[in-house]
Amino acid sequence: MRIHLTSVFVDDQAKALHFYTEILGFVKKHDVPLGETDRWLTVVSRDEPSGTELLLEPAGHPAVKPYRDALVRDGIPLAQFAVDDVHAEYERLRALGVRFTQEPVQMGPVTTAVLDDTCGNLIQLATGPA
Repeated sequence: MRIHLTSVFVDDQAKALHFYTEILGFVKKHDVPLGETDRWLTVVSRDEPSGTELLLEPAGHPAVKPYRDALVRDGIPLAQFAVDDVHAEYERLRALGVRFTQEPVQMGPVTTAVLDDTCGNLIQLATGPA
């Protein structure tokens, strides 16, 4: 068994696609229209194009808003992405205008930072032992 797909709820799929590809550096994998406004829209790591897909899922279900609002209010990231160097990614993304809610912090063998994905979510970046 392996993880094939996971998702993040987004307020605006076009805005999310821009952020996740142009800012974070993921690559669009699937973009299939679903009805008049929604899409099956996935991105993958540039380094692992056959790896786990991230679905940029429309946040239209009524349970999504209170769930995400509570996570953001409490500072809890919805997802975590692995990076080679949290400090370098923090500097690169800040230079692109990304807002961080947590600067890089070392917690034992792991260093993390938390960013706002502009689509309603907090995302944690992490570098840890191999």
